[in-house]
Amino acid sequence: MKWMVHPITSFKMIVITVIAYFNWRKFTPGAFNPFEPLLLLSNPVPRHPEDPEGTVRYAKSYKDILFVLFYVVVFSFTRQFITIYLLRPLAYKLGVRKEAKVLRFLEQAYTFIYFSFSGAIGIWVMYQEPTWWYKTEHFWLGYPHWDMKPHIKLYYLLQTSYWLQQMLVLILGLEKPRKDFNELIMHHIVTLWLVLWSYLINLSMIGNAIFVTMDVSDIFLALAKCFNYVRPGHWVGNFIFGFFILVWSYMRHWLNLRILWSVWYEFDLIPSEARRWWTPDGVWMVDWMKYQIFLPILALQLLNLFWYFLIWRILIRALLYNHLADERSDDEEEEEENDKNK
Repeated sequence: MKWMVHPITSFKMIVITVIAYFNWRKFTPGAFNPFEPLLLLSNPVPRHPEDPEGTVRYAKSYKDILFVLFYVVVFSFTRQFITIYLLRPLAYKLGVRKEAKVLRFLEQAYTFIYFSFSGAIGIWVMYQEPTWWYKTEHFWLGYPHWDMKPHIKLYYLLQTSYWLQQMLVLILGLEKPRKDFNELIMHHIVTLWLVLWSYLINLSMIGNAIFVTMDVSDIFLALAKCFNYVRPGHWVGNFIFGFFILVWSYMRHWLNLRILWSVWYEFDLIPSEARRWWTPDGVWMVDWMKYQIFLPILALQLLNLFWYFLIWRILIRALLYNHLADERSDDEEEEEENDKNK
């Protein structure tokens, strides 16, 4: 899978697809374009006469799989291009020299960039919806939410592509495994489970809410790590890490627990006509589905609690020894020794 590692290979795949799309459109106008599902959203549905906005909406489609797979390639190119050609020179300029630390800096800087965008977009998506700032009753009222506004469908499918690409990064060993590698694999599995399951059963509102809790907190974690690789032990890095703990506590625990509470206690707000299993109408919400929704979110919360314990241990050590180190990383001395032996 050279396209996962070499940006020039993935770039060629992207360019070939785009050229093929425009050539097909030019020489066979009006005919179905087989490259369109790779690049653009599929399955627009007729506008609702009662919709005051008159917005074009989209339903799910098997063609969404093609869209997701193509953008896995796009994210692979984006990740490798940014880390190799932009972030590596930046790491050297900032004084990061040891290769092990450079690689960690590249990983975290890219994470910071991605989640800064996805977190901001996720908040913007939520702002357009009645669920704005965790009005959890709207997760269920008006179900099924299967005719999606374009920004919701695009946001969901791109997030799916990102997490699928990240899973491939872990499986293929493109990043050096951390001590919590097994937990990280489990996190990615649970995340993909939540993304795909919520998309399938038309729970995009709750999916967006969970994305925001995860993405926003990761912005500050990645920023604190990047600063620590550049200026280890500096008070600014410790301050950012302390602020990150506040954000993490609120987003990944308080808000996540509110979502769990909503699943358990507000599930019955689903309209009675939607409390059945009939996929042609987009409804899946028989009574036992409450547990199918609750369990993966609970699993995510348990993983977050595991990392929460590690985070507090890092903070306590930083306060006592003025040394902020990632508990999940391999021992720094071991990494430095490996650098010397290269």
